[in-house]
Amino acid sequence: MAPWWSRDAHADRRPALVARGRIKDALRAWFRARDFTEVECGALAVSPGNEAHLHAFGTELIETGGARRTLYLHTSPEFAAKKLLAAGEERIFEFARVFRNRERGPLHAPEFTMLEWYRANEDYARVIADSISILRLASETAGTDMFRYRGRDCDPRAQPERMTVGDAFRHHAGVDLLATLSDRGEGDRDHLATRARRAGMEVADDDTWADIFSKLLVARVEPKLGVERPLILCEYPRCEAALARACTHDPRVAERFELYVCGVELANGFGELTDPVEQRARFEAEMAEKQRVYGERYPVDDDFLAALAQMPPASGVALGFDRLVMLATGARRIDDVIWTPAP
Repeated sequence: MAPWWSRDAHADRRPALVARGRIKDALRAWFRARDFTEVECGALAVSPGNEAHLHAFGTELIETGGARRTLYLHTSPEFAAKKLLAAGEERIFEFARVFRNRERGPLHAPEFTMLEWYRANEDYARVIADSISILRLASETAGTDMFRYRGRDCDPRAQPERMTVGDAFRHHAGVDLLATLSDRGEGDRDHLATRARRAGMEVADDDTWADIFSKLLVARVEPKLGVERPLILCEYPRCEAALARACTHDPRVAERFELYVCGVELANGFGELTDPVEQRARFEAEMAEKQRVYGERYPVDDDFLAALAQMPPASGVALGFDRLVMLATGARRIDDVIWTPAP
């Protein structure tokens, strides 16, 4: 296959890349019309994020005196953005360049663009509505009536479907997921393993509750989400929502949602957790799992936890901008909508 910089390859990719710019311009105008401030969060971070299966690029900072310390390229601007909320910002957005290791494929790139935005003192229903509006605006800007990916169609203008994670697992995988959770949303591994095997899923002896959850989600649930019309998947188990606050009507689940289109996860949003004690406990649990599986852990950003104690109630979303452009332009893979793909 010709390199992306060859004239023929670039000519093939250029229409989608130009459309990318138009979509970005339209979204910037949309946010500014709603009193959002565009921010620019630095890419270097003390901690790149504390999720067990999230992998970062590390680097070394050399001070003028020669002292050295490890920093990371951020996997999301989330920690820095929440510090800005603590500082007094109320509505912010960013087209952030972010970096994730161990990620490469048709929908994954090690360097990509995350559209992330936050609303202070507003319910996460507002950011769900934002996500749908952004989806429709991208479609209109690209002149696309129907999104298509791997044989699945979705009308971005259609009224979105809304489904809880519990209902999605019951309907698409034949598994009562909530029955495997404790009152605080902790997963019972053996209980879920039994139900998954009954549903025909292969479960390894060393699979954790989270591993089995992920296998069922990827194999049985996700491919059926966002077909014909967009779908909001909401109320994730608390153990799968490390940065989200618990739902008031059911403490087993959290205010986390994802937007699906054509079986593709496009956006991930939260009613943000602002309790630094609970947040630290969740981070430590995630890092213990990372140490068990990968033999490494990332530091916890104590400055972030201090800011969290001062942060107002808020809701926020991280949307894969490249994936949105892919769907809006009909591109086959993420590298087709990135001007200079990673080596």
